[in-house]
Amino acid sequence: MIKINLEDTYEPVFISDDLTEFVFNSELKDGKVIDLHVKFSNIGNSFLPNVYNLAYGPLNHRGEIDDEIKLHHQNINKLFSTIVFYAITFLDTYKERKVGIDGSNDGRAYWYHRMFQSNQEELEELIIIIGVDWYVRLLRDGNVERNEKGEPLFKPRPEPFDLKRRASDLYRYYLIERK
Repeated sequence: MIKINLEDTYEPVFISDDLTEFVFNSELKDGKVIDLHVKFSNIGNSFLPNVYNLAYGPLNHRGEIDDEIKLHHQNINKLFSTIVFYAITFLDTYKERKVGIDGSNDGRAYWYHRMFQSNQEELEELIIIIGVDWYVRLLRDGNVERNEKGEPLFKPRPEPFDLKRRASDLYRYYLIERK
């Protein structure tokens, strides 16, 4: 279980002027130290306005964040505490924005779900956690709503994070906003 402690975080080695990018060093279990990048990017979805997706990880050979790499961190609690701290710092500066977190796979989505579930008491005075599911509207004629390409039009359905929701029924996306 991940335990968030916002007073035990890694110091940044880089912070962009607009706070959309942070870099810090994390030690792996094998003793290697790597640069981890945190980036907030506008998702540009009209159904989720002012949502900035949080991506983190080391850079790949193209200079992009590799959010699918499997790493074994020495201190997973400090890692996630640092990322949550940076998200709160970003939201303190941009109060109208929300931060979106998308697990790149079911395993990571499970980690986020459990992290929010087990740290709700510590975080409830600082942030609002919102779970997002996606749905396709069924029209009266039995067809589904479609986009301009003819594909089903998936729309987000945000709801307050359900602490009792089972991990087998994960949200597809998580939002946090500052209280």
